[in-house]
Amino acid sequence: MFDRYIRSTTVALERMPKDLVLAAAIGIVQLCVTLMIGHNQEGRESIDALAVVLLLAGPAALYWRARAPVAVMIATLAPSLAYWTLDYPRGPVWLAAIIAFVSAVFMGRRLPAWILLGVAWAGVEFIPHLVNDASLPSVGKAIGVAVWLFLLGEFAEIARSKRERHLEQQRAEREQAAAQAGQERLLIARELHDVLAHNVSLINVQAGVALHLLEEQPERARPALEAIKDASSETLREMRSVLDILRKPGEQPPRSPTAGVGGLDELIARTKAAGISVDARVSGSPRGLPTSVDIAVYRIVQEALTNVARHAHPADALVQLAYADDSVEIVVEDDGLRAREPNGYGGNGIAGMRERVAALGGEFSAGPRPDVGFRVRARLPLDGQR
Repeated sequence: MFDRYIRSTTVALERMPKDLVLAAAIGIVQLCVTLMIGHNQEGRESIDALAVVLLLAGPAALYWRARAPVAVMIATLAPSLAYWTLDYPRGPVWLAAIIAFVSAVFMGRRLPAWILLGVAWAGVEFIPHLVNDASLPSVGKAIGVAVWLFLLGEFAEIARSKRERHLEQQRAEREQAAAQAGQERLLIARELHDVLAHNVSLINVQAGVALHLLEEQPERARPALEAIKDASSETLREMRSVLDILRKPGEQPPRSPTAGVGGLDELIARTKAAGISVDARVSGSPRGLPTSVDIAVYRIVQEALTNVARHAHPADALVQLAYADDSVEIVVEDDGLRAREPNGYGGNGIAGMRERVAALGGEFSAGPRPDVGFRVRARLPLDGQR
């Protein structure tokens, strides 16, 4: 029964506004603690209805501290000064005013908060003398109270500074996470485009060939259907590799090898199987490339051959890979007749290749050849991480 009461009370408190809970808690502390210790203070005025009102007025104002921090500080300071001046029993009567001061500093009202802190010091030290003919405080006491209030102010400033740094760090982390997520989305979109565009283009070409042969020479349709099967299988394999980018930490790594220079022979073979004549030439000293460059070389050749199949077929293509001391150059050109598209030769594929090369600090160009056909050229520096 008692546990159920505690749980229901906790739930009820959680549903109440935080500032209301704070105001109620501070009011209870100021009133109850002052009543408990007040009867032992001889020579003070006894606590009456006015004293109770003054003890509760300041905490009640804390309910609006988020909306009007300076006004709330005044509303908590005035009852506390009045209580102090009327010489009621001492207690934690400044607690609401301290919370209001710290809240004002946290909310950026620093100058008014410090001014009111000075007003509080002057009120505590001199108002009792002016109203009740009390003796002036000693210099040591006045300095001690001033130092205490100064330390309170510095504590609030330090806490505010730490809070602002923490919020700024959180904001920077969110911005970095958003930028990283954007880069990852761009990477996934680029990889999916490269994978789908190339293989689907080959499937489309071979499907057209197969449909034509099925009507006139059905016995010759088998190679085209086999090429479709191989291209679709490759599409699924590469899509699994790309989607493994989304794999959560701790899961198994992708089983399929990452596309790279080592897969160019297979890529060219699939393109040839689709009915496009491709010649490959390698110059320089072949060697291992940084991972980012290795993938970029493969994707650039893949996208360039996709464009040949999509826009220039029938055509003959030439793939040239030249190794230099500090770079690798890729040239893919064809001799096909392609019609100029409404948006020129830009397209998503060209844009994706240009982005890849730019991300690696290389040089890229793509456009029609002087006589006939199209040329894609990229030079990638070899200063990436292996």
